[in-house]
Amino acid sequence: MGDHLLRICMGILLVLVFFLSFYGLKIIITNKKKHDKGVQPPGTTGWPIIGETLEFIQTSLKGVPEKFFHDRVRKYSSKVFKSSLLGVPITVLSGAAGNKFMFSNEYKLVKVWWPPSIRKIIPTSEDAFLPSAPRQSKNLRNKVYPLILKPAILRKYVGVMDSMAIKHFDTHWDNKEEMHNFSLACWLFLSIDDQARVDELLKPFNLVMGGILSIPIDLPGTPLNRAIKASKVIRKEFTRIIEQRMEQMQLFKENKEKMENNSTSSTPILQPPIKDMLSQMILSSDEINYHEGDHGTCADTNNNSDTKKTKKFMNATYIADMILSMIVASYHTPSAVVTVLMKYLVELPDVLDKVLSEQNKIANSKAPGELLNLGDIHKMKYSWNVLCEVLRLAPPLQGAFTQALTDFTYAGYFIPKGWKLYWSATSTHKNPEYFPDPDKFDPSRFQGKGPAPYTFVAFGGGPGMCPGREYSRIQMLIFMHHVVRRYRWEKLLPGDEKIKVNPFPLPAKGLPIRLQPRTT
Repeated sequence: MGDHLLRICMGILLVLVFFLSFYGLKIIITNKKKHDKGVQPPGTTGWPIIGETLEFIQTSLKGVPEKFFHDRVRKYSSKVFKSSLLGVPITVLSGAAGNKFMFSNEYKLVKVWWPPSIRKIIPTSEDAFLPSAPRQSKNLRNKVYPLILKPAILRKYVGVMDSMAIKHFDTHWDNKEEMHNFSLACWLFLSIDDQARVDELLKPFNLVMGGILSIPIDLPGTPLNRAIKASKVIRKEFTRIIEQRMEQMQLFKENKEKMENNSTSSTPILQPPIKDMLSQMILSSDEINYHEGDHGTCADTNNNSDTKKTKKFMNATYIADMILSMIVASYHTPSAVVTVLMKYLVELPDVLDKVLSEQNKIANSKAPGELLNLGDIHKMKYSWNVLCEVLRLAPPLQGAFTQALTDFTYAGYFIPKGWKLYWSATSTHKNPEYFPDPDKFDPSRFQGKGPAPYTFVAFGGGPGMCPGREYSRIQMLIFMHHVVRRYRWEKLLPGDEKIKVNPFPLPAKGLPIRLQPRTT
């Protein structure tokens, strides 16, 4: 009996070994067929889920995010290598050649891809880039962005932005000896001057930003879990604000039409809604929906079947998601850049003197009370070179992920369809091959023709280049125009305050400063 049972067990074991061997051989053959097209890049994906994320975060917090990439390029003697960041195995294509390949082949060989942490915080963040995306979501990226950020619109906004800057400095900077920069961030992107509202937004925004580049573990108390909850709060508040604005705009439109159709009407004239970026987003999406037939929340309820003049705004939720996506992408961009700018200007008086001279020349050419215009912005050449050098040393966009749309070979390495790839701005910007003495602040790098193509990638490149780059440029130059002419400042903390990246580059202790009015 015992021998019989043993023979049965041995038979089962042999069958299992046969099937396991067959399955293993099948995997080997399949992989060999793939690898016949080219070898895989060198590197390691590290620990499961965590990968090499901890080292990536550590180098960023120490202010040397480029070290993570430079160390691996040296270790593997290759500008292409494997790693794993934010729970995702990736292939890094570093250097100008890698940047050029990624930017030139967007929507051909690669597409934009967001890590799981971002997709959980902003569920529709990737929708606009997917073939199956709803038409409204595609419109956000492909049509609304160009409409609200086109040169004709921005030309009108320069004066508005300048007047808002003057008001902001009058209200929040004058007669204050110390200044921190969160209120500046809210004003630059959200046009919020109410300090109580700033304080309400501070905590959830910090939670969202803290979870963007985190290990994708959604458990109570983790950074990702807190960010997801904070995102829901923010999106709900944004939707409420947008719906209120839509209602105001619809009522004003109806009121205006009544006044135009009946000049003797006693209907009171309503004040027009504020003409800011949110209103322009709503109007732009309204224009698209009118032509394409999309439906939104704030519609004209007169069910006229014989007219197509009643228009419907895009759903407020889509606009709320778009605004949050823009904030995640550029919420800290202007504020982070101008904060680091103020650090460098106070440390480099020669650079500050040249900026001040250029801005005074522009101001002296204006009539009293005349606001800045786009022509004045174009004259700020040295100031823009200074800002570009800040963007080189501390790029708010540290890099970006893409996904392979098909199998392809790059630099002799085989990249299968579906693989995730990453390009790094900071590792290119701090490469002495492209920028000699890379840690030195030197605005002259951007004179004349400037850096070689694909070496300065602060705004990305290709079809996916940051759509708000010109808007941010105008914001930052207007800020520079006023801050250098209105104030002198000194750092309250002694020594060289380290710049850390978490996830944006900012002085580690917030750069507290003492402001003094500039009298001469």
